[in-house]
Amino acid sequence: MLQGKSFLKEIDFSQEELLHLIHSAEKFKQMKKGKVVHRYLEGLNIALIFEKASTRTRAAFTVAGQDLGMQVTYLGQGEIQLGKKESVEDTARVLGSMFDGIEYRGFKQEEVETLAEVSGVPVWNGLTDQWHPTQMLADFLTIKEHFGDLTNRTLTYIGDGRNNVANSLLVTGAILGVNVTIIAPKALQPEPEIVQLASQHNHGAIITITDDVAEIKGTDVIYTDVWLSMGETVDFKERIDQLMPYQVNDDLLALAANPNLIVLHCLPAFHDIKTEIGQELYDKYGYTELEITDSVFQKYAPLIFQEAENRMHTIKAVLYETLKNH
Repeated sequence: MLQGKSFLKEIDFSQEELLHLIHSAEKFKQMKKGKVVHRYLEGLNIALIFEKASTRTRAAFTVAGQDLGMQVTYLGQGEIQLGKKESVEDTARVLGSMFDGIEYRGFKQEEVETLAEVSGVPVWNGLTDQWHPTQMLADFLTIKEHFGDLTNRTLTYIGDGRNNVANSLLVTGAILGVNVTIIAPKALQPEPEIVQLASQHNHGAIITITDDVAEIKGTDVIYTDVWLSMGETVDFKERIDQLMPYQVNDDLLALAANPNLIVLHCLPAFHDIKTEIGQELYDKYGYTELEITDSVFQKYAPLIFQEAENRMHTIKAVLYETLKNH
């Protein structure tokens, strides 16, 4: 069904295909937990191109590939000529002749699209400025694991509604028929073309875009992300002031008024000052917490780190389903 296909953005796969990947990830997770060897792709080679720093995506692709028996080659920023001394097209031809699949994590969606078009092998989007499709599989697997199914669920994303995670949640939720609400200041709401794309691929989901925090009421899932995306240059103090009313805190949870509520975060999260950036922000502006308070983060930490682990299982499903019978 998915053999030979690339995964560049959520609409590349149908509802049936996305659900199949989630189901496949569940099976791989059981095998991993049971220490059942599953080197189904022995002899294949994949390349991981990283123009942006990464913890979960790099670790997930590396372990997933190795578990499946593949050789995994990491190509970090500054280690290849991509887009600098060699065009993306020429790089794609070279890598496509040597590797059976390519992961790309970078800035421009056009570059991952070009890699897929020219390389002749499956290409997987590990994150671009516009989309984050592999994160979505982990998110919706986590929701399914917690609630038992995705039927009649409502996910509410709150914060910067224009970033790649918000875009992907909106479109993936629509494809899967999960209600999605985006709560963000009017200046930080999804672009009209993203909302239109979600509408075009909607399977019965209720889509809501608002700046009213009260719309959180009754939601099953609260989802947030960092307030400044990688590579974005803005006045951080201005962004903090703009988004502080949208912080995920105890008051927001009370407003949701759902005893079965869960909170998810794709990480990293600024919930304390135990990082260089967190300490720097505290020294400059006096904030110890940004998009999510530490008390809320710790309360839902088991699910948030389950969500992080699920990156590996879902990416393994993508690798296997697109490369099997190679």
